Amino acid sequence: MRKFLEAAGFLLLVQGIGGLVHEWTGWFGLWTVVHRPDALQGHEVFASIVLAVAGLAVLVASERVGQK
Repeated sequence: MRKFLEAAGFLLLVQGIGGLVHEWTGWFGLWTVVHRPDALQGHEVFASIVLAVAGLAVLVASERVGQK
């Protein structure tokens, strides 16, 4: 379970940071998922921040799972 949470947290964090880099510089457009859904049109920066924070939270939770 710990490895799964670490992988999921890492992917969320990378997608969030990649989305922010894409919005600010235009790079990483092929592999970020935040700018693809029409429902997030105009809210890409907020969604990227939420993904990055969620990734950090999942990584912290994976550390707590590993301590038990």
